[in-house]
Amino acid sequence: MDSSQTFSPGVLSLLPLFYVGWSDSVLSPTEMEAIHGRLETMDFLTESDKAYLIRHTDPRNPPSEAVFKEWLQVLRAEAHKLPADRKQTIAQLGLDIAKAGGHIGDNDAAVLKALTAIEQELGIYTQENLDMILHQLDAGHIQSAPKSATFDPARLQAILDGKRAAMLNKTRSLLKDPFFWTGTIRDKEEHRSRILTMTRALAQQGLGALAYPKAYGGQNDMGEYAAVFSVLASHDLSLTVKFGVQFGLFGGAIARLGTDEHHRLYLPRIGATELLGCFAMTETGHGSNVKDLETTATYNPDTRTFTIHTPHEGAGKEYIGNALHGSMAVVFAQLVVNGEQHGIHALLVPYRDASGQVLPGIRVADCGYKMGLNGVDNGRIWFDHVVVPRENLLNRYGDVDDAGQYSSPIKNPNKRFFTMLGALVGGRLCVGLGAVSAAKTALHIAIQYGLKRRQFSPRDGEPETILMDYPTHQHRLIPLLVKSYAYQMALTNLGEQYAVATEDDMRKIETKAAGLKAMATWHATHSIQTCREACGGKGYLTENRIGDLKADSDIFTTFEGDNTVLLQLVAKGLLTEFRQSFHDDGFGAVMRYLGSKISNTWAEMSPFASNTSLEQLLSDDFHGEALRYREKKMLISISDRMRDYLKKRLSAYDAFLQCQMHMIALAEAYTERLVWREMGKTIQQLPESPERIMLEKIRRYYALHTIDQAKGWYLETGYLEGSVTKTIRRILHKLTQELRPEVAALVTAWGIPESSVRAEIVWGNVH
Repeated sequence: MDSSQTFSPGVLSLLPLFYVGWSDSVLSPTEMEAIHGRLETMDFLTESDKAYLIRHTDPRNPPSEAVFKEWLQVLRAEAHKLPADRKQTIAQLGLDIAKAGGHIGDNDAAVLKALTAIEQELGIYTQENLDMILHQLDAGHIQSAPKSATFDPARLQAILDGKRAAMLNKTRSLLKDPFFWTGTIRDKEEHRSRILTMTRALAQQGLGALAYPKAYGGQNDMGEYAAVFSVLASHDLSLTVKFGVQFGLFGGAIARLGTDEHHRLYLPRIGATELLGCFAMTETGHGSNVKDLETTATYNPDTRTFTIHTPHEGAGKEYIGNALHGSMAVVFAQLVVNGEQHGIHALLVPYRDASGQVLPGIRVADCGYKMGLNGVDNGRIWFDHVVVPRENLLNRYGDVDDAGQYSSPIKNPNKRFFTMLGALVGGRLCVGLGAVSAAKTALHIAIQYGLKRRQFSPRDGEPETILMDYPTHQHRLIPLLVKSYAYQMALTNLGEQYAVATEDDMRKIETKAAGLKAMATWHATHSIQTCREACGGKGYLTENRIGDLKADSDIFTTFEGDNTVLLQLVAKGLLTEFRQSFHDDGFGAVMRYLGSKISNTWAEMSPFASNTSLEQLLSDDFHGEALRYREKKMLISISDRMRDYLKKRLSAYDAFLQCQMHMIALAEAYTERLVWREMGKTIQQLPESPERIMLEKIRRYYALHTIDQAKGWYLETGYLEGSVTKTIRRILHKLTQELRPEVAALVTAWGIPESSVRAEIVWGNVH
């Protein structure tokens, strides 16, 4: 029976099912036990047939490569005898092959029914699996997937660029100038100087002031500014961060927290880099806990001034970008007026004179060399009773009048605090976009290298196989490519919402921005590391850029908000239907709400389906419902947990600590569904075209991959059965194969110029 010449019709009937079933080398013991039972009932099989087949259904001892190749050779030989219209099901294919090989039973319908039962038992009854085996049978030998794309990358780039295409292309063209390339500079002072020169050049192009009001040299267009930021991040991350600190954080804080007089005095000079400054919020002892920063700004009614003071060493401002080049800081401090503390406010504090000397009472220290971004001048700043005029208070949300009385248009101090933190939203959006740009650049390099580099040949004398033709390589890089598309669309859409948002919109946008920033930056860190490994030793060479991308982007996971803390903020926002009350009153409001809330029954959140068809698994309805179910069930589960802790008389704070890990999972589920929804908004606006079809496929892949990554949760909750998650895995494998011919065009559609990629392995000679 081990000879290919002696396969009986009975064995031939089952070979297509066994071939597909073992194609991913995974068959569960439960499935195998069920198949053994099926085999025993098949009267068209001889005892010898059954022994052979059972021998090859042991999950601990899968068929060897030689056996697998033998099956394929036999199937090809028999399949070529069949008519062209055999493409129905894998079970039908097995019956047809068996009949071509000889007599099998007296009842074709009974044989087909028995084969179909095993096909369903294995969970392989999909069109994708049928197409896969037919492709293998039709080939004279195992071939690579076709290499031509099904869409026009230029048209897809136009879709991705959208209304910002002109600014994106302007910036890409500008960066082609060798002036904007530093090369490898290991001396931080030289590197910083070069980056400062390039930042000034960008300001001369009018790019720094884009988000500022037109009256002060800008275009009042945050979307244009974000577009420039995203292109810079593909080119040079030190330049990107310097640009973001000067124009986004420093200038942006004045634009959003200041009033007309501040705008008139400072924004034109900031946009032109005549005034360099920094954003001094983070403190060594209170990094993420902004509300409890210890720097104080005490009002002096006699002189109408504020005294800025660092009470101890640990309250110094930490990791401040532009600290060494700048001369003015937006300092976040506890505002104290007439002995009463009014919470965090921002004040303008000059710390260098016109000659560049640090002013009295101020100490500035260099952070020194860092893991990356050594073109950015990060420093620490301390203030020793430094006096600034009353007018230096950025007073849009809180002011002190001539009589020394504090007032604010927002009476609730908690609401006022969170409104002021809205200044960070634009920064978080840009950091997310920048991280995705860095990931896209690394993927561009790794995928282009994978399309050129060859390694190992199937037989002596034959060409070696291209890296991208290995399934392992495809499954490493293609999901990351898909996610980069997903996050780009989601962040771009949110950026457009932010550009036109009213103050009433900001709470929802803050929550979305926090989640997307966290997930996108983690995605970038993982993607860049994977790309480094996918390029082997070449990825470790400085000339191929991935090392710098890795070092420079790593900090994105913790600046503009530590990702774990940001996801906790997302979860807190989701834990109440009265988000406004939560932000105003903190833990107590949420706990009061949860304590009085009538619990939803799980029946109200029943699964979409337990036995899901292929059509359902590929549908938007299934994807949306599965993602929604996970988010909502987690939300209710955490609510129940918190009520239980409250009943046990735990404090609100301790209850949140007990649920902290669950909150992170909830925030991730929320953000994953948010990304999927935002992708849909982009796609729905498009006319029918090959480009729309490709984006729909990418969205489908994103949804199924997200569900697959969380399959343990779906199985635990009973939302999906094992046969369904297995089918999802097979669909993903097929979709990965379908995207393989598209990868070159997909990275081209990102529009990253060669001058920004700058990797020798992309255009150099590669064996």
